[in-house]
Amino acid sequence: MKEDFRGGRQAHAALLVLPTIAVVILAFGLDAAAAAQTTGAYCTATAQMLLRACGFEKQDDYWVMRAKCNNESEAQDRNECLENASIELREGNELCAEQFDSRLGACASLGEGRYDPILERGMFLSDPTHITNLNPYFPIKVGNRWDYAGGTETNVVEVTNETKLIDDFRCLVVRDLVYDEGVLIEATDDWYAQAKSGDVWYCGEEVKNFESFAGDQPQRPELVAIDGRFKADVDLDKAGIIFRAKPVVGEANLEEFSLGNAEDVAEVLSTSYRYGAEAELDRFVPRRLAERMCSAGDCVVTNNFSMLEPGVFERKYYARGIGVFLEVNPDSGEKSQLVNCNFSSKCLSLPRP
Repeated sequence: MKEDFRGGRQAHAALLVLPTIAVVILAFGLDAAAAAQTTGAYCTATAQMLLRACGFEKQDDYWVMRAKCNNESEAQDRNECLENASIELREGNELCAEQFDSRLGACASLGEGRYDPILERGMFLSDPTHITNLNPYFPIKVGNRWDYAGGTETNVVEVTNETKLIDDFRCLVVRDLVYDEGVLIEATDDWYAQAKSGDVWYCGEEVKNFESFAGDQPQRPELVAIDGRFKADVDLDKAGIIFRAKPVVGEANLEEFSLGNAEDVAEVLSTSYRYGAEAELDRFVPRRLAERMCSAGDCVVTNNFSMLEPGVFERKYYARGIGVFLEVNPDSGEKSQLVNCNFSSKCLSLPRP
């Protein structure tokens, strides 16, 4: 009984000394969000509510971990477990704050209005497998295939002839397979719909992440996560713009709107890129590849980021008639580049990374 009582006192003390940032996060949300809404700052209000939700989530994770630690018989193991739980709570709350800052930055680009796009069946083709006016920078034609490579990973993207009814209109299924040293690590079905205007909408994705473990016999990738999965019109998730018919420099679009799960943003940096015209956009770009794809000076470059991964940015380079031919992390230099496609002579004998 004495040991149980002491454990209860220790748990109560731990609650009182939670990192200050956690207290700030949990206390911040409701009043500030209500104030933001009264001024029409709905984007900021959304960010404040998500900050509060994130704080509660990290607290839940912390107490679940403490419960697990409580069942470690060895004192040293138990103490190490409790220390790790506190570290994870602190780091988790720091991430919540960083995500909040990232969302506020996105609000400055996206605007403060509510995100509630009106999508109707009449906006889209009745048969997405036969698109007559393909978006030249995002050509989702059945049978089109792209092969990418970078580091130890390869990536195969193919437009299937499958369709999926989402929010009263049909989307094309695009299959995206990622391999690391030849072993499957991710399989995704992306759902796209091109509007009659030429805009391409992203309606969701079914994500499967795989991992192989040493000692398994036979070695076979196991499904370990479906993080990022969402579907427009389910659980109030909404479709986003993946590529405009007429992109404009400075314009920002939400690509995914599944709060707390998938929150991707793309900003247009250039619609007239060619190698050698702007040094910053040339960084880490393979010259031969860019000169092959952008000789007319009409490539589009976007800055892409997820509000759930603050500080991580990626530049995507799009060529007319091809689509994405390069993805670059401008900080690390890591890249994934097009090495083949099956529908354009531009893809013949492309340089390898």
